[in-house]
Order: sequence, then C-alpha cells, then structure tokens
Amino acid sequence: MRQVLKLNDGWIFSDGFDEGHIGAAREGETVTLPHNAVDLPLSYFDETSYQRPFTYQRHLTWDDAWAGKRVQLQFDGAMADSVVWVNGTQVVAHADGYTPFWADLTDHLRPGDNLITVRVDGSENPSIPPFGAQIDYLTYAGIYRDVWLRVLPERYLVNARVLTPDALADAKTVVIRPETTAPGPVRARLLDGDREIAATEGEVELTLSGLTGLRLWTMEDPALYTVELSLPDSGDVTTHRFGFRTAEWTPEGFLLNGQPVKLRGLNRHQSFPHAGYAAGRHAQERDAEILKRDLGCNMVRTSHYPQSPWFLDRCDELGLLVFEEIPGWQHIGDKAWQDRSVENVRAMIRRDWNHPSIVIWGVRINESPDDHDFYVRTNAAARELDPTRATGGVRCIPDSELLEDVYTMNDFILDESELPLIQRPRTPLRPREEVTGLKTPVPYLVTEYNGHMFPTKAQDPEPRQIEHVLRHLDVLNAAHGDPQVSGSIGWCMFDYNTHKDFGAGDRICHHGVMDIWREPKFAAYAYGSQKPPSEGVVMQPVTFWARGERNIGGVLPLIVLTNCDEVEFECAGVTRRVGPDRERFPHLPHPPVIIDHRHISAAELGEWGMSWHPGSITGYLDGKPVARRDFVADPLPTRLQIDPDMDRVPADPDIDLRVMLRALDQVGNRLPFLDGAVQVQVEGPAKLIGPSLRMLQGGTTGMWLRLTGQAGPVTITARLDQFPTATATISVG
Repeated sequence: MRQVLKLNDGWIFSDGFDEGHIGAAREGETVTLPHNAVDLPLSYFDETSYQRPFTYQRHLTWDDAWAGKRVQLQFDGAMADSVVWVNGTQVVAHADGYTPFWADLTDHLRPGDNLITVRVDGSENPSIPPFGAQIDYLTYAGIYRDVWLRVLPERYLVNARVLTPDALADAKTVVIRPETTAPGPVRARLLDGDREIAATEGEVELTLSGLTGLRLWTMEDPALYTVELSLPDSGDVTTHRFGFRTAEWTPEGFLLNGQPVKLRGLNRHQSFPHAGYAAGRHAQERDAEILKRDLGCNMVRTSHYPQSPWFLDRCDELGLLVFEEIPGWQHIGDKAWQDRSVENVRAMIRRDWNHPSIVIWGVRINESPDDHDFYVRTNAAARELDPTRATGGVRCIPDSELLEDVYTMNDFILDESELPLIQRPRTPLRPREEVTGLKTPVPYLVTEYNGHMFPTKAQDPEPRQIEHVLRHLDVLNAAHGDPQVSGSIGWCMFDYNTHKDFGAGDRICHHGVMDIWREPKFAAYAYGSQKPPSEGVVMQPVTFWARGERNIGGVLPLIVLTNCDEVEFECAGVTRRVGPDRERFPHLPHPPVIIDHRHISAAELGEWGMSWHPGSITGYLDGKPVARRDFVADPLPTRLQIDPDMDRVPADPDIDLRVMLRALDQVGNRLPFLDGAVQVQVEGPAKLIGPSLRMLQGGTTGMWLRLTGQAGPVTITARLDQFPTATATISVG
C-alpha cells in the first residue's frame, strides 16, 4: 500500500548554490517548510535580494520496507526554477513556480543515508512564465509549499478525473477515469464520509449510475463526496473529493445548478507580509474564510497563477466559486515560452480538475495583447483535458479576439469627476457590446475594476475613504443591475508587495479593500454588507468621527454600509432613523444608508468652532436593534488590543496564525492616525515571522506566528507608550 508522509522538517537551507555540493552536505540553517528564502521588510526593500539561487538539502535514511517500491518526493510548489539531485544524480528539473512536480528517487537510493539536494533559483528567468518583462507582484524564492514523501507499489494510481454528467438528475451518475502506471483492474467506491454509497470495478473508465438521495454542491450547502480508488493487485489506494454541480455561462448571466447567480468577488494574491508565499495550511484556509464569511464574496479569482491546494480545498468546503488562471502578466514570450505556458494550462487543470468550486479556467496571460495562434493552443489544451468547464481570457483592451467561452474583461473606466462625492454621475462599467465589439451577445464577466484607479491606504483621510467606498459600490450596483454581466471581481482583496515599477514607491500596491494584514478598510464593508443578515449583521459607518477630517467639517453626508433594514443616528440631541438609499443604488442587495442634508442640517450638529459631540449609530432588523456603534468626541489611547484569529489551536506546524494589534479608544474604535512603534514579544511554541518591532498604520498592524508543533501556551506581549502593556495567551495542543 502507498505511504504518504509530510517531509517539511529537517531541511538545511543555505544561501547560493555550488555545484561542488550537489553530492555533499553543506552547512546552513535548519528550516521547516514552507520556507521563504529571503524574508523581506514590510516596505522599501530591494526585491532583487531573492532573485538568485538557493540550496535546500535533506538526509533521507533508507528503510528496508521500501524494497520493491517506488520512492518519490512530491513538491507542491517551489519558486521558480528547481532541480533535484539524490546522492549527486539529477532526477528532475521543473521550471514553473506554481505547479507540483515529482522527484523519483527509487533507482538512486542506497542503504543508509541518502542526500537530497534541491537548487531553487528565484531569478526572473525570461524563458519561464510569468517572466520576461515587468510584473505587478512578487515571486518570492523558496520551497514555499509542502513536500511529501511517497512510497508506492510498482503499479500505482497517478491521477483520476471524476465526472458528473447528469448532476441535476434525481438518479445521478459518476464517471471515473483513473490513470495508472500500468494496465489492470481498478476498484472504485463512492463515499459520503465513511458511508459507502456504491462500488464498481473496471479499467479505463468506471461508471456508477442510478445514484439517488445525493445532494448538490451549492454555495449555501457545498456537499462533497469522495471517490476511493484501489488497485486490487498492488493495494494502492487514493481518494478524490468532488461535488455534484453544473456551471453554465450564458449571454444572460451565470447559472449554478440551473439557477442564476450574480457573481460578486475579489482578486487574491497568495502573498503574506515578510513570509512571501511561504504560508501554511491555516493561513491559506483563512483567506478563503475571510472572502466568504467576512467579505460576503461568492467568487475569487486566483490572480495571476494557480494557488495553494489548501486554499482551493477550503473554497470547496465553503461554497466559494473560483476563477483559476495560468501564470502571467501582460507579457507573452517567444515560442519556447509559449510552449511552457501551454504546459502550465495542462498542469493547472490536471492538478485541480476535481474541485467543484472552480467554474472557469483562465487560459490567457492577464492583460496581454491578442495572439491568435498562442491562444488557440491554450484553449485547445483546456478543452481537451476538461470540456466540462468554460475557458476565459482576461484582457484589458476592447475589441479583443474572443477564442474563449467567456469574454472576461478588466474594466477600469470609472471616471474622476470633480462633482461632489455623493451626487457625481458615474460610468462604472462599459456596455458589453462596446467592449467586445461583437454583434452577437456572448457570456461576459468583469474580472478587475478600481485597484490602481484609486489606491487607498488604511490611514488615508476620510474623503478619500468615502470615494474609495463609492467606487466599489458603483461598480457592484452596475454589475447587479445589468443582466448582460455575469458579475464582477474587484481589484483586489488586500494590499500586496510588488516590484519597484508599481505601487506607492514603498513596494506596496495599496489597491485592496483590506490592508496587507487582511485588516478591513471601509471599502471591505461595501462587499460584506451585501451578504444576507442571516450570515452576519454588518453595520459600518464610513467615518473617523472627527469634525475636522473633511474639508467642510463634520460627518455629513455619512455613508453607513449595512445589511440592516434601517439605522438610527444620534448626535448632539438629534435623532434620525434612515433606510437604505435605493434611489442612488437601486440594484444592490443591500444599498448603504446615506444620511445627509435630506435628513439633518449641518447646523443641527453644530457649526465649526462649536463643541464637538459624541454620537451613536444603531442598526435595526425587523424593528429590533441588532448592532450599535458608539463614537466619542475626545478619542484617547486606551487599550492596545491583541487579537489572534484563534485562541486555541492544535500543535500543528502547518499553522501560521495571524494576530492583529489595534490601538483603540475608550469605546473600542481604532485610532486611525496613531502611528507608534509596538514592541512585541512572543514566548512559547511559536516563532514570530518578521521583526519584533511593529509599526502601526491606520491604528493597526499585524503579525503571523508559525507554530513549532509542540504543545503549550503561547504568550504575546505588546508594548507601546501611551497604552498599558497588553498580553494575550493562545492555547496550543
């Protein structure tokens, strides 16, 4: 039977690469994977520091139980150009940073100790996608995903495609196409948890039919089933998770299981501060949870490359739809480069074809010019491997040749009128026909908007925060109101580190609706407030509550992002209850409440030069108060909050735990312009990723802790002048 063991510990990492050490151990630092070759500062760094070779080595002791078996290492991801040797003999080379590869060690292992050497070159090699020109994101060097030791029988299962040709029928069918290293019988069992539903045996294709009482995979109830495959002659066993669902793209919108769904999502990079790409299972899963539960998204685009299997698994479990695409950013290389890109299509689809969350393959280099011959090939590769899913090709130019099934467009048309904020006319999205140039209606999806058009930092002044919010609301409203648009995916989920050619000069693109630590900016609640109240009440006023923060002073007009029926505003003896502004945003599921001169005069709240007052805003559902925010007139540093994502976790080295630090006033609101330096100390079975001195931005900062795998309490202490010392304890074990 196969054995699969995680092999993340015990690696020796050293800077640079020397061919003389391919077969001899080098001195270096003992590290645990996932690993980032160079931990960068939060900002103002030299990204070329990791664009060079590095060496990873590990000893592997022969086990007599391996005799007559295949022994392999599976690398889930290493950036960007990797070569693996065992005992000085090269066994595999892999020139792609985003897809898995396998090193077969079998013929080169010997009794006793065996030396595994991995060269990982983080250079931006122009022969490897996405390189060759500029790219607006970083490609951090290192073995940044998991490595697995696989001990397999001579005849083993390589992969399997699970198909559900009649998912909507009462009596369903499952078709399984196994791939094995040699012909022979394959047995299949369909499982619901541990319960066997059906079983069969065959070779090339196995079919289970007449299956009743099975649930569909939906966004509300993402039911998952498992196919267990086994080889009777060798005992090899694999499992493959899938769901019953249909996904159809039409000129009238997107249909999931035959029902129309307006897609509302955000783009996501897989990067983390200081740690780069090297984040474990929990951090990957947490991003999916934030997108679905906090931001109320029903779709994510994996911009601009295949992302962690842990992230995709969690999307399956949460019911979060995925647009997955190949590596690339604007540039198309030569014929050899294009050949690699076509292989990227194949590798992406073969890795991920059973994920029910994935509903479209991105087979075009993001924002690249038309290239007929190249994109005929990428589409053909996708359709050959997976004719059940649509293809898309993200472009930013109108009248682009449509070779894919869905016309996917980055629409950055939203203007910058000088009219007052709330009243300014908008052209949030261009009409489909204007973009496509086609007389025949085609499926259409907006894949990016806003972002670089209006970058906004968490500590930017209130008027810019308001404009940031309105731009996202305007596009969401336009997409929800246009039946020709399947939906919209905003740029982007969170701020991210980037090359010198982009961003704010600080090596950060401040394009997110969250900051780089996944702390919400006001615009995040434009998305979160669109979810039904049953999934969580949202009520976020877009204000720092300070009279002098706006040019004219005061807090009116006040936007409240909420899924409540109405809100009640109280300040300076004035009380008003106001409902959502359906006139301004008629198509949103939950328009914001906008309190302005229609409801309260500026004079009622006091003129400039008079005393400033505290206030409160209360949200109501079905006539009952369900949320309240209080604001003080004299915010003072009161509490330094330490807020981990979880306060009780298993002793698992896969866990990279996010911890937020917030400077709060008397009623728990953040102090948005307090930019002090927080000294952090971590004690216990966890390692702080990055420096111990953390700078507040917008009154917050964050950190990630990597667990060691040992049990015991982790104690975090944070110190900042003006605040009492703060402590928090996480129970590990």
